[in-house]
Amino acid sequence: MSSEFSLRIWGARGSTPAPGASTLRYGGETTCFELRAGDEIVLIDCGSGARNLGVDLCQQGPRKVNLLFTHTHLDHICGLPFFKPAYDPRFEVTAWAGHFDHETCLVDIISRIMSPPIFPVAAKTLKAVTFRSFRAGENLPCAGDLAIRTVALNHPGGACGYRFDFKGKSICIITDHEHGVPEIDAGVAAFVQDADIMIYDAMFTDEEYETYRGWGHSTWQKAVELARASNVRIPVIFHHDPRRTDDALDEIGLAVAEACPGAIIAREGMLLTP
Repeated sequence: MSSEFSLRIWGARGSTPAPGASTLRYGGETTCFELRAGDEIVLIDCGSGARNLGVDLCQQGPRKVNLLFTHTHLDHICGLPFFKPAYDPRFEVTAWAGHFDHETCLVDIISRIMSPPIFPVAAKTLKAVTFRSFRAGENLPCAGDLAIRTVALNHPGGACGYRFDFKGKSICIITDHEHGVPEIDAGVAAFVQDADIMIYDAMFTDEEYETYRGWGHSTWQKAVELARASNVRIPVIFHHDPRRTDDALDEIGLAVAEACPGAIIAREGMLLTP
């Protein structure tokens, strides 16, 4: 069995894809991750970055993968209709969501976006996909030495964070999340305690946040504060505002590095290893 434990970022942008000359270095695709733990592949979110990820997986050949959704806002699911392995019966894709607080199911949401007149191809054509549900806070079944824990986040409509532990190393994904609810914040802080890598929703700066309070997103300053309080080794600033240019992210990167040595700005194509 392979001992690889890594996280590749296929999309680091929030809200909507942001292609163009001003976003080339950090990328314009929306949320999508590929986690490898030994022989296991786990995908997190299926934003626009999933299209390129799907092409890459098809070139490697069919296999089983788990696809975990943090939530089902459009920027996190818009890549599924263009994710090639989902249509290939040689693949086995188990799609999970745990943020619902009512009877809505993941397949219901996907069926809404994949139906005429919104989209010409129906969700039933996703031959390789099986849809499953859980409750945020539960552990997910997985093989080998990989453990997957979950936690509820603060976001309109709900969201779920994930922690992956493998052979003594850990990677946490905390997006989309707005700080400020003490009970949820305490749960998140305990959840990421001593993590090697923490992806954190830092769509805004503290100065911008007052304008966007209640939108469901946090700031890079809160990411640094949480990392220090919970002894996170590498905080990764993520879910970039689609209006944020490469130059602006460079400036944030300098401020982040000064405030928390070792912290980095997420970039499309980046490979993170604990």
